[in-house]
Amino acid sequence: MSDPMTATAIRRAGLSAAETAETVISMIETREPEVQAWAYFDAAELRAQAAGIDARPERGPLHGVPVGVKDVILTKDMPTGHNSARYLGSRPGIDAACVDTLRAAGALIVGKTVTTEFAATNRGGKTRNPHDPTRTPGGSSSGSGAAVAAEMASLALGTQTGGSTIRPASFNGIFGWKPTWNAISREGLKMYSATCDTLGLYARDADDFELLADVFGFFEMPDLPATLPGLKIGFARTPTWDQMEPGGVQAMEEAVARMKDAGAEVSELTLPPLFDDIHEAHRSILDCEGRSAFLSEVMNTPGIHDEFVAKTENRRGETPASLRSAYRLADECRGLYDDIATGYDIVMTPSATGEAPVGLDLTGNAAMNSMWTLLQVPVVSAPGLTGPNGMPIGVSFVARRYEDRRAIAVAKLAAKAFTGALEPVA
Repeated sequence: MSDPMTATAIRRAGLSAAETAETVISMIETREPEVQAWAYFDAAELRAQAAGIDARPERGPLHGVPVGVKDVILTKDMPTGHNSARYLGSRPGIDAACVDTLRAAGALIVGKTVTTEFAATNRGGKTRNPHDPTRTPGGSSSGSGAAVAAEMASLALGTQTGGSTIRPASFNGIFGWKPTWNAISREGLKMYSATCDTLGLYARDADDFELLADVFGFFEMPDLPATLPGLKIGFARTPTWDQMEPGGVQAMEEAVARMKDAGAEVSELTLPPLFDDIHEAHRSILDCEGRSAFLSEVMNTPGIHDEFVAKTENRRGETPASLRSAYRLADECRGLYDDIATGYDIVMTPSATGEAPVGLDLTGNAAMNSMWTLLQVPVVSAPGLTGPNGMPIGVSFVARRYEDRRAIAVAKLAAKAFTGALEPVA
């Protein structure tokens, strides 16, 4: 049965914002006590906002589409707390550029979703995985991924500096999109790393990403893949493959088999040795840029967690020479990856090391994501596979910079192949 509350379905049905607001309120009343995805939600405010949207003389492309917003992204009519005592109840009074754009398109901003502190830590929080409340939903975009998976929002905004959008998409069994770096304005998002911070998006239907690509003005691409037969796919294990869990490895083997059954040509893509140190470069760059990003927070927040203090004190011992080396390696790898990826229609790689771990203390391992974030390339995680415990496992499709629509198109086809919605090719 098709989902009547995807952005595409809402648009097709011509639903009013008042109708979608009531559906969302009902779902939040039902699911939120268990999932706990929201840092801020007010039903009365949502109804008033919906009435204002319906009063507009024209319908925008996202008219009445319910969107959750990660609580490190500024909203003019809601608090932005960053999961930090310092910002408890803080109301900046302005929208981030991405929220402003969504409102102009008619979107209904449901509320603020739970984040880890400053979207910069692997420490968990109150949000639970909708598929199994004993497990993490991932992070740092914990609430955004869980809210979409639990059908409490049609779309949600996250952020990614390491694996904070793609990993929760995998754990929650939904589509996740980390766009090309800076292709969507980052104005109004909490800063961690200027080199890596990227707005992320969640949906239950890849068609919704195509709609968002239109709203945010992504480059049009001619001749996008419409079928899998003949598609040339590079399967990249990446230098951190040794951190993959057995269930994750098995899921990737199944993904490769299903893509081949659907007619795609899948071959191993072995990255050159230059990429072996890219994860260490990512870590150095985050320590460097986090040092300046969190200095004021450390100086003005009594009792702030020691991991932020450690960054400002440079406990890892980065030097000007080590940082120049990290930035140079990142630059070289970006250019080299563009060259390598030219030989394929798309690159396929894990979205996470395996299923969502049991427990809420930590949000999972981002080892399979940070390389792509530093490369600044678009990544779309497709759902449809499960691990040994029946929990979702996503598969990432990676394109060259600014070829976001290609990654979306292939992820859409892949999800159908993973769920058996495509006929195998004889």
